[in-house]
Amino acid sequence: MKSVDLNSDLGESFGAYTIGNDENVLEFISSANIACGYHAGDHNVMMKTVKLAHSLGVGIGAHPGFPDLGGFGRRDMNLSPDEVFNLVAYQVGAIQGIANVHQARVQHVKPHGALYNRAAKDYSIAKAIASAIYSVNPDLVLYGLAGSELVRAGKEVGLTVAEEVFADRTYQPDGTLTPRSEPNAMIHDADTAVERVIRMVTEQKVTAVDGQDISINADTICVHGDEPEALRFVQQLRRRLEEEGIHIESVGVRGNE
Repeated sequence: MKSVDLNSDLGESFGAYTIGNDENVLEFISSANIACGYHAGDHNVMMKTVKLAHSLGVGIGAHPGFPDLGGFGRRDMNLSPDEVFNLVAYQVGAIQGIANVHQARVQHVKPHGALYNRAAKDYSIAKAIASAIYSVNPDLVLYGLAGSELVRAGKEVGLTVAEEVFADRTYQPDGTLTPRSEPNAMIHDADTAVERVIRMVTEQKVTAVDGQDISINADTICVHGDEPEALRFVQQLRRRLEEEGIHIESVGVRGNE
C-alpha cells in the first residue's frame, strides 16, 4: 500500500491572537509543523500544541521562520547564512526543549514562508538550514519543496529528507511555487486541489501555470491550517486519499519501519 504524510502548519496563534483551527485539524493530519515564536507562536502556544499533537499521536515538527511577527514570516529578509544557521538552531532547540517536557520526540523540521521559499532557490541558505538542523539533531527529517535546493542541501549534509507538495498552491514551470503576490497563487476550489494532489501522489505529475506537466515527488502533502476552509478541506483530502488506497502516516512512522 502506498503511504504519504499529511502535514499542516500549526501553533501560529500568539498572545491574544488566535490563528487557525489547530485542535480540529490535528484530528486529520499525521504531522504538525509547529511555529517556534519568530514568525508566529509563543511559549504558551508551543507548549499547548506540542502536548496536544503528542496526545493524538501526530508527528511533531519545528516550523522555524524569519523573525518577522508583523509580516507572518512571509517577507524576505537579507540575512547571511550564518544568521540563518543561528536562527534555525535556536528555534529547533526551543521545540525540542518543550517536547522533552512532554516526553515527546521531535521528528522533523520544515522552514516557514519566505525562509522556505528562499531556501528552495538559494543553495547557501538551504545549506545553512540543513547544517543547523544536523548540528542540533542529525536524526531529524528535513521537509523541503520537492526538487528544490533545500532538498539537495539536506541530502548532502546527511539528513533524511521528505519532499513536500502543496495541496492549495499553483506551480511554476521550474517546480517552484507561484508567489503569493500573484493572483493565481492559490487554488480555492477544493475539488480541483484534491484531484491535483491525488495525481501528484499516484502519477508524480502536476500541471504548472503554463499548462505543461512537470514531474514531482510527493513524500508529504501540506495543507495550510490558517486558511478559512482548512478543516473541511483536510477532511475531504484525507477521505479521497484513503479511497484511492493511499495510507496516511507520518514520516516518523515510515522512518522507524
